Amino acid sequence: MKKLITRRDLLKKAAFMAVGGTVLLNRPVSAWAWAKGKDAKSKVILIRNRQLFAGEEQPDATIAAQMLDEAVCALTGKNTVKEAWASIIKPADIVGIKTNVWNKFPTPEIMNDILKERVLQTGVSEDNVNVNDRGVLKDPVFQKATALINVRPMRTHAWSGVGSCIKNYIMFSPQPSSYHDDSCASLATLYELPIVKNKTRLHVLVMFKPLFHHRTAQDASEEYMWKYSGLIVGFDPVAVDSVGLRIIQGKRNAFFQEDRPLNPPAKHIELADTRYHLGTADPAKIELVKLGWEEESFV
Repeated sequence: MKKLITRRDLLKKAAFMAVGGTVLLNRPVSAWAWAKGKDAKSKVILIRNRQLFAGEEQPDATIAAQMLDEAVCALTGKNTVKEAWASIIKPADIVGIKTNVWNKFPTPEIMNDILKERVLQTGVSEDNVNVNDRGVLKDPVFQKATALINVRPMRTHAWSGVGSCIKNYIMFSPQPSSYHDDSCASLATLYELPIVKNKTRLHVLVMFKPLFHHRTAQDASEEYMWKYSGLIVGFDPVAVDSVGLRIIQGKRNAFFQEDRPLNPPAKHIELADTRYHLGTADPAKIELVKLGWEEESFV
């Protein structure tokens, strides 16, 4: 219990205390939807802070919270954190935070805590928010959810090339393995499942210590992680994943000192755009806003 209180105390010290603006209780879905017109660009925020680890092995919770808050303000165009989150989540929402619990490389617990804290601070009842991964189909909050937040760490993946935001919804399927064919090419169709469709308000791809290479399906070696100290945040999961993929490929090329494509290729990201029209994968059609530390950003 002491650990939980300490985390929440740390989170409450972050930038959410900014005051201003009216909470928009009836904000339409279009407010968090991304533009899909012919000439529209998907906005993605990449934020990094070289002090995130500050010589420690675990990321600093207060800095991580500040990073997320700054990114969400930039994404929504709001002046304060309170306004930004009020434009994403309403007090009447039932919110499922879809995390990732793979034991070798889970979503950092501080990110789950920060996101839950931000949701609660919008006025959502504690009974109406939960964090889950493999149990989402049996979770009462997720079963009734009106809003989803998608958060997971970026890593290479033996079946899909990378595990990122699009793939994170695979546990919403009663048969996850049915998406494994052809390098998981059809992952974008997860977003048409009734439990998911039109509910996602925010995607957060955690780039604190991405995994850029693996030798086996169960490999998550520290040798192939690096302190990128970043977050990628957006409304469009395809655009978010596209930016993350470029970073992973850039790091692979730099580390191996040669062009080292993913095997298998992360084809599901491009197909999510060109075949399934879920979002935007083309870098030319992504408005990438870079905040903070830029050294070796690879994008």
